[in-house]
Amino acid sequence: MPNTWRLAVALVLVTFSAAAQDEDLSKVEMKVTKVSGNVYMLEGAGGNIAACVGEDGIVIVDDEFAPLADKIREALKGITDKPVRFVINTHWHFDHTGGNEPFSQTSTVIAQDNVRKRLIAGGTMGNGGGVKVEAKPASRAALPIITFDHDVSVHLNGEDIRALHFPNGHTDGDSVIFFPQSNVVHMGDDFVTYGFPFVDLQSGGSVEGMIAAAEQVAAQLPPDVKVIPGHGPVSSMDDVRRYVTMLKETLAVVGRGVRAGKTLDQLQQENVLGPWLKWDGKFITREQWLITLYNDLTGKKTGEFIKHN
Repeated sequence: MPNTWRLAVALVLVTFSAAAQDEDLSKVEMKVTKVSGNVYMLEGAGGNIAACVGEDGIVIVDDEFAPLADKIREALKGITDKPVRFVINTHWHFDHTGGNEPFSQTSTVIAQDNVRKRLIAGGTMGNGGGVKVEAKPASRAALPIITFDHDVSVHLNGEDIRALHFPNGHTDGDSVIFFPQSNVVHMGDDFVTYGFPFVDLQSGGSVEGMIAAAEQVAAQLPPDVKVIPGHGPVSSMDDVRRYVTMLKETLAVVGRGVRAGKTLDQLQQENVLGPWLKWDGKFITREQWLITLYNDLTGKKTGEFIKHN
């Protein structure tokens, strides 16, 4: 592996490890943003939280890390004194489901079938090359109590909240959460704003699946919908469309190289992703995105391995 690739791998692994350290989380401050209608967004560490708030109680989408549960509750108390009644997970990753156990004491956790299966089993998450992280099996208390195959709805606060499964995008258990009365959608990690996305090939994800999810969501929503990404600020459908264009273009250019019989190193040396420099991020660099695209197209599942405790 070239030195530049080793550095990219190291940076990504540091990001994964540091994100879950209790000492770092103790310094986290929760930011609350009103999105639209009765929907708010909470940002701390890990994935964005959506909160539907009203007289019937609170529904939250994702719950970051367990040590942040009290901070999340305090942030919600700044909006309402009503309890959290339901938690919906967008997928199984620990930065979106880490708070399941503390919230399950007073709330019902809901997720797609594969989320529960993967939380029970634990295992690896990774892009098939540069990033590979092991997650321990979740405790019984952290498991979703209600699961669904295709979709489920929660009717609360005058909102017909719908969780719809989009298979094989970020993972094989992704759900996009719709708040139609408030004109808001939470897309989980099928849409992020930090640059090139992390596609968890080890958990059944795929770039084509991520593209399909984003396009299908865009096709059924009004142009002025407010979009909560898995990570990043509140966005618009224009942001989602630009993101999809990048996914399609980069998949196409690497696909041409694969069909021409080029190796991963050759594609890296040719800097085939150079035109998309602005998407280069600290988490998923161009090198990591190239690894993801190449391994997705060729079906390879090898890579570095670290253990997440």
